[in-house]
Amino acid sequence: MTSLTVYSLNSYSLVVLIGYLLGSLNLATLLAKLKGVDLRAGGSGNPGTANTVSLMGWKAGVLVGAHDIGKAILAVWLCMRLFPDLPYCGAVAGVACVLGHIFPFYMGFRGGKGFAAYLGMTAALNWRFALGLLVVIALLVLITDYIVVGTMTTVVSFPAFCAINGHYTVALLLCVASLVIIYKHRANLVRICRGTEIKVRAAGKGQYRVK
Repeated sequence: MTSLTVYSLNSYSLVVLIGYLLGSLNLATLLAKLKGVDLRAGGSGNPGTANTVSLMGWKAGVLVGAHDIGKAILAVWLCMRLFPDLPYCGAVAGVACVLGHIFPFYMGFRGGKGFAAYLGMTAALNWRFALGLLVVIALLVLITDYIVVGTMTTVVSFPAFCAINGHYTVALLLCVASLVIIYKHRANLVRICRGTEIKVRAAGKGQYRVK
């Protein structure tokens, strides 16, 4: 094994570690503890942005969402600065961050569902695409009243966009995170079909909020 290969393996290991540890930071859980709210017991039961909005309101939800987006942007940016010559470094860091958010070691590997972190990774890797995607997400959520529709659009469209533009390795890496997120949202998709999924407007009005 050449020294270059050893360097690459060690570097990728550090990228994965940095991305995962940043991704595992969960502000929703911290805020919930401070407010005496059990995110697992109410709403969707998920310690993420959407359920934070449902149980603790928009202010807490926006704060959690910004944190989750920001940590993914930081993971990609930091790793690309530390390892500027490492191919696919940004995508590896971003995927590791998303997986860290979903599977944090200190929460029994039961974290959030990864949408905000995935969106942050998308912004860090291609901010122009992310801006256009935000407009599409806003329209879809406005029309359907379901956040999960925006989630599915994001995790399918970005890998497809990368593949169409010839970035096949990046697209494959992104698909790892996308498939996990789709699997984690399977219950949401079933609830949409049954008409029992939490709607954005109802959550915003505080119908599910813990008093």
